[in-house]
Amino acid sequence: MAKISINLATGSLQKEEIIVGIDLGTTNSLVAFINPDKNPQVINDAGKGILVPSVVYFNNQNDVVVGNEAKEFLTTDPTNTIFSVKRLLGRSYNDVADHKAIFSYKIIDDDTDSLVKIQAGNRFYTPIELSAEILKELKARAEHALKTPVNRAVITVPAYFNDSQRQATRDAGKLAGLDVMRIVNEPTAASLAYGIGLDPSQQKTIAVYDLGGGTFDVSILQIQNGIFEVLATNGNTYLGGDDFDRLILNYWIEKNNLNLAEVAEDNILMQTLRLKAESAKKALSTQNLFNEQVGEIWCTLDKQTFEQLIAAKVEETITACKNALADASLTSNDIDEVILVGGSTRTPFVKQAVENFFGKTPQDNINPDEVVALGAAIQADVLAGNRSDILLLDVTPLSLGIETMGGLMDVIIARNSKVPTKAGRQYTTSLDGQINMKISVYQGERDLVKENRKLAEFDLKGIPAMPAGLPKVDINFLLNADGILTVQAIELRSGVKQEIEITPSYGLSDDTVEKMLIDSITHAKSDVEQRMLIEARSEGEQLLYTAERFIEKHAEHLTASEIAETKIHIEALKTALASQEKDAILKKADELNEFTRPFAERVMDAAISTAMKGKKIE
Repeated sequence: MAKISINLATGSLQKEEIIVGIDLGTTNSLVAFINPDKNPQVINDAGKGILVPSVVYFNNQNDVVVGNEAKEFLTTDPTNTIFSVKRLLGRSYNDVADHKAIFSYKIIDDDTDSLVKIQAGNRFYTPIELSAEILKELKARAEHALKTPVNRAVITVPAYFNDSQRQATRDAGKLAGLDVMRIVNEPTAASLAYGIGLDPSQQKTIAVYDLGGGTFDVSILQIQNGIFEVLATNGNTYLGGDDFDRLILNYWIEKNNLNLAEVAEDNILMQTLRLKAESAKKALSTQNLFNEQVGEIWCTLDKQTFEQLIAAKVEETITACKNALADASLTSNDIDEVILVGGSTRTPFVKQAVENFFGKTPQDNINPDEVVALGAAIQADVLAGNRSDILLLDVTPLSLGIETMGGLMDVIIARNSKVPTKAGRQYTTSLDGQINMKISVYQGERDLVKENRKLAEFDLKGIPAMPAGLPKVDINFLLNADGILTVQAIELRSGVKQEIEITPSYGLSDDTVEKMLIDSITHAKSDVEQRMLIEARSEGEQLLYTAERFIEKHAEHLTASEIAETKIHIEALKTALASQEKDAILKKADELNEFTRPFAERVMDAAISTAMKGKKIE
């Protein structure tokens, strides 16, 4: 095997190879690199455009189409056209239940805290797999434009993304064939694009106002010694330029005395009007009147009316800015710079509102659609060791995590995280009455713990006996500047606590670290597919356990046919589990869920009303 040199400070492989920066967005995604002139540049492959719509379409043969071509199917085949997948990353069914109405595709709902799945045709996809399809398209475009293989990337995420969402983004990169060097906060990337934080002696407090197509967030950052600290973040994951378009569309429907329900039923008319509304919004950034027709419908709008329509939405974003400042215990006078991100900040009314609130002219001379990807490319250049003007802080060379059901490695502190750092995640029990939990700590990049290095193991004892899924166990990793890892486990309901100190990476030779990294890249795709199968099996086995216990416990409340039919579904799920086919397991689990839900709810309602009889509520 050829020898590849490694930079142990970053844990990155040092080859003459381009590392790209990727902005994986809710509405659009794009990729950037550092060009031969040492400047960040976005990639426009073969005239397809810089922005790749974050839309994935599956046809009857499960062939996948991504980007502009996929967008065309939003109106013609909405159930198999997936959009806004970023909102589902690292989320459970319960997290998205209130927003199911906005998705035209089927989100599998089994009313649990398991990660969400999406059905297209007869297959089941996780947001990780769907995001990987978008990343594959970006990778292919970059390779075609740059005429070189692209295997490594820095990917950006919102500052408010939790550990689970960050890990899901990293897994999506891995599945797309990318070694994800680092996950970077979007506001940090935007700051780097403006050169803020490149000088280690610089100290600044900045606000990043990010209004995209579907989401809004504001982040307050403190930058000192090259460290970007997020002091506060606020916003709304369901507010953006799409809402501006909808307000214009509704205004035209009202002005033309049309019936909203009738227009909504005509997919083609609705889509045409929506696209015309988007054109009007863009036009009114540079002109005072928009006046066009769609068939017999007059689409007329002046700048003043447009600003009145969107005023309440813009005010919502300013309220979020106020809340973020309050959370950071700062005032607008403490902010040194304001940066605008997202295509919707091109609207002059938005720009003016931000300037009025912060009392200073915001930075917007870099294209707001591109600024995050350009910053990610700069961060990638730093990791590649190509910039001597930036001091790269010490980072952990290999990921740290724990073993979960099925022998999977659940990463808590990812490779290339700055140290010192702290991260945590919440877990629960898998068996009724479980009073002990074994916590095994591993280091490495593979998805199965058996391929990684075991660092330590300890038991959290004395968990109160409760039904499976009820205990809440926080596991926190604290990695200090000396590379000492402290792992703490605490059961939140009872306060039972245990912790252990570990020295993680020292004792590994350079060759061992190098081999672990190369193996992780070589086996990336098969590892992630294996992880998804194991997760499907774990969910299926858990559902079998629950369904069989439910029938035993509540048989007197069920009809003979309900019991018989449930047992048929249980056997079908057992057969699927034996098949080792992820989609077959998820399909049979979904069918069992759908069949049992009506009478499970009936039995639960009856149990609650019986328990409440004769009891007084105070």
